[in-house]
Amino acid sequence: MTTTGAQQEASGSTARGPLWWRRRRSAALDVGLAVASAVECALQGVGFADQAALPVPLGVLFGLAVGSVLVLRRRWPIAVVLVSIATTPAEMGFLMGLVGLYTLAASDVPRRITATLAGMALSATFIVTFVRVRQDVEAGDYSAPYVPLMAVVMSLGLTAPPVLLGLYIGARRRLMESLRERADSLEQELSLLADRAEQRAQWARQEERTRIAREMHDVVAHRVSLMVVHAAALQAVALKDPQKAVKNAALVGDMGRQALTELREMLGVLRSGESRVRARADAPPLAAVGAAAAAAAAAAAEDGPCIADIEVLVGQSRQAGMVVELAVQGDARAYPPEVEQTAYRVIQEALTNVHKHAAGAKVMVRLAHRDEEVAMQVENGAPDAAGGAADAGLPSGGNGLVGMRERVTALGGVFVSGPTDAGGFRVSAVLPDRAEVSLR
Repeated sequence: MTTTGAQQEASGSTARGPLWWRRRRSAALDVGLAVASAVECALQGVGFADQAALPVPLGVLFGLAVGSVLVLRRRWPIAVVLVSIATTPAEMGFLMGLVGLYTLAASDVPRRITATLAGMALSATFIVTFVRVRQDVEAGDYSAPYVPLMAVVMSLGLTAPPVLLGLYIGARRRLMESLRERADSLEQELSLLADRAEQRAQWARQEERTRIAREMHDVVAHRVSLMVVHAAALQAVALKDPQKAVKNAALVGDMGRQALTELREMLGVLRSGESRVRARADAPPLAAVGAAAAAAAAAAAEDGPCIADIEVLVGQSRQAGMVVELAVQGDARAYPPEVEQTAYRVIQEALTNVHKHAAGAKVMVRLAHRDEEVAMQVENGAPDAAGGAADAGLPSGGNGLVGMRERVTALGGVFVSGPTDAGGFRVSAVLPDRAEVSLR
């Protein structure tokens, strides 16, 4: 009987037997059956030698040789069945015939071969039984139907049970192998899903770190930039105009308090997102990661600034000495929270860049409410070297434009930035009215 790869893997934990046996216990079973069959055939060989007028030792040796063939039942089941059929006229090898038919039916031999050999064994047993019973009938007083009836009963009794049992065991074995293979494949799929869940979790953590860094940059950079500008102006006018210095100092304090307030709000959102992640700790990995990311994004969007705050934002830059003009086109309406927050952050970061890199330049802020989108543009002229704030020494991390582009493209919008012909700089963004956040 052939051995499949699944069977070999299943028996890997058991000591492998000699020759063609997969396990030592199987080899011991076959050797024991062969010894029992050899003893049976040797005893039956005595009667065969008497009938064939042969020396008794020769009949015993013949029986031993025939019975020992059963040891090959797993390797060559067809040969064992053929030998048992060939020795049926000699009335020996009943155990070999039963075990051989069972092994043949339970093996992977094609069913047509099994059916053919089972039919041959049935026919041989029927013929031998019919002849032997007829001889006994002639010597005794039996009715005529007794001969064929006994022949049918004996032939079916010695052939049908082992074949049916072998078919059942073979089907059950194949079913178990199929279930084992399916279990292995499911285990591999679960392993792949676990790896993907881990990748998704790593991606979610990376995205969360990026979002936190972006929020920190937007909140801190703009407020601190205005504070530095006011501090520089305060230093310049402290001795000349004490009244203006007091006003600038008050503005610096207001900016600091606003920065602290926004930082507290952002930390509150992060803590809220963390508690929601704990609440979903018992959920499946992929669902927990997706729900946590969505919850954190939604909480951040709902608690963030909106388009209505842009006028206040522009006013703060005016208080810092920047010449800013705000132009609004179209009728204002409500947008999704993530759209309003992104529009606010783009204008905020663009104004922060003007404070850093173009102190004293005039700025034009345009906001357009269109049918299915909202557009914004921040354009500044050439920087004024005598603006007074150029010496503030504001650092730049180089992440402002990158962060704006990431925010806009994540909502399916368009972002364009670059220098103008007049020596200034322009930042433009268009956001869809009903943006769909892209999840990787």
